[in-house]
Amino acid sequence: MSTEVTTVVVVLLAALVVWVIVAFNRLVRARNLMREGWSGIDVQLRRRRNLVPNLVETVKAYGRHEKGLLERVTQLRADAPRDEPLGETQNRENLLTDQLKRLFALAETYPDLKADTNYLDLQRLLTDIEDHLQMARRYYNGAVRDYNTRVESFPGNLVAALFRFRQGEFFQVEAATDRAAPKVEM
Repeated sequence: MSTEVTTVVVVLLAALVVWVIVAFNRLVRARNLMREGWSGIDVQLRRRRNLVPNLVETVKAYGRHEKGLLERVTQLRADAPRDEPLGETQNRENLLTDQLKRLFALAETYPDLKADTNYLDLQRLLTDIEDHLQMARRYYNGAVRDYNTRVESFPGNLVAALFRFRQGEFFQVEAATDRAAPKVEM
């Protein structure tokens, strides 16, 4: 009888080890999908920051007296991420979005600028980038949701706690209007 008990204990331990391995691998996969999602957001944020100098230079030609706004947009663009926490990245990008909105509002006061082909091309490109950024945010936030569900759900949360998996942060925007691509009326 003791061999049967030993066999049952060994089988149960083996099943437990297999379950821990499977749960761990699912958590790693979910975390990697979340990281992949953040990478997509980062690419779009870099594209947007790379577009800003061209946009500023185009507007500068028309609005020399709006130097403060142009300098602020340029400074925010220069403040590229330095492996900072997600919350700081969100705040910086929200500030840049606000300043870009002000830049487009400024452009409304210059009819020649609104008709400038370089400006219109840059505006279309920025709209395209904002659309891609919105899709990347949705993908990332979906990956964070799935990852957090695995980290919080029983019995996976036991493995998550054992191996120190922490919840991911959602990438949030301050206002619903920030989610829409900037638009300029002609």
